Amino acid sequence: MIFIKYKSIKKGVFVERPNRFIAKVLVDGNVETVHVKNTGRCKELLVNGATVYLSVAENPLRKTKYDLVGVEKVTNRGTIMVNMDSQIPNDVAGEWLRNGNLFSENAVIKREVFYNKSRFDFYIEDEGRRIFLEVKGVTLENNSVASFPDAPTERGIKHINELVDAVAEGFEAYILFVIQMKNIDYFTPNYETHPEFGEALKIARDKGVKILAFDCVVTSDSIAIDKNIKVVL
Repeated sequence: MIFIKYKSIKKGVFVERPNRFIAKVLVDGNVETVHVKNTGRCKELLVNGATVYLSVAENPLRKTKYDLVGVEKVTNRGTIMVNMDSQIPNDVAGEWLRNGNLFSENAVIKREVFYNKSRFDFYIEDEGRRIFLEVKGVTLENNSVASFPDAPTERGIKHINELVDAVAEGFEAYILFVIQMKNIDYFTPNYETHPEFGEALKIARDKGVKILAFDCVVTSDSIAIDKNIKVVL
């Protein structure tokens, strides 16, 4: 298991989120303004009094000293650690792929590759296979069921449709949902919030796009992809 680690982490208590980019967090007795590394709603995660984890910014000239990257969430199975850094799923997926977990260890893996009007997270060539792979980080959990998205995403539907086009032109295509927590029974699209996204996933599956979900082992300062999780469309 390959862990992606943060260099320095501070523990704090969530106070409020004035807008989607910043939050107020009690750290070492002071209320600090911190950057939130997830522009999603995250209302079920960022509740007043929640224990949160902050990555210390490396740039001392930044306006905010910390990035909010993790939170402890109370669930029906107890308290779990949730990584809510929207940038880290691509990093952890890249390490996971390079270690031969989905393709061969000799696969050529490139990040951020354009196809038509979309830029996909990964392009892989492996023994004659040509593959596009898109990563979606998942932080939404309800009764041990993980869902995506937590807010409508027209961009997400656009990526799905482009992957369908890629399959029609002879490529393989994958959507990898990286569930940024453990204790999940299965993954399903969030039909309540964005039914069109779920319907697009069903069509993509029927057209040959492979839909995968994996949970993660998450600590206050690290994350690693772990086990395959059932996908229910």
